[in-house]
Amino acid sequence: IEQLQAALATATEERDGYVAALQRERAEFLNYKRRTAEEQEASRGLAAEGLISKVLALADDFDRAIEARPAALAGEPWADGIAAIDRKLRQLLESEGVRPIDATPGRPFDPREHEAVANIPGSGRRDGEIVEELRRGYRLRDRVLRPALVAVAAELEPAYHHQPATDDERND
Repeated sequence: IEQLQAALATATEERDGYVAALQRERAEFLNYKRRTAEEQEASRGLAAEGLISKVLALADDFDRAIEARPAALAGEPWADGIAAIDRKLRQLLESEGVRPIDATPGRPFDPREHEAVANIPGSGRRDGEIVEELRRGYRLRDRVLRPALVAVAAELEPAYHHQPATDDERND
């Protein structure tokens, strides 16, 4: 009986070892599957990001074309068609997770979302506020794809008044 109990204890220990090893292998395999899926998603995201960056150049061209549309073309079917194509392009970008970055005048400058290309003193805005959006910026889901180019208000520089140095200051 003692031999059978010892064999049973050994078999139970061996079984527990096999079960633990199987559980570790299963956990490692699940982690491998998760990592592989994340890597594939990231890889697809990078490929999509490149294409989206190229499409954003087209969106910029549409912005410029619509802004420069002559008043005489307002209400013309051709101009309305261009505006409709622009709306479809914006819907496509939005369906892929692309959103414009808010760079409205008066909003505080945020270096994570905006790129300042000009400082404008005397704009009537507080120092560090956006005065004008020069190029729209975009984010892809939670990442900034392209920062908005903005002009930022700057404080007026105080006038420099040169006063001649006194004799004491010259000797120092």
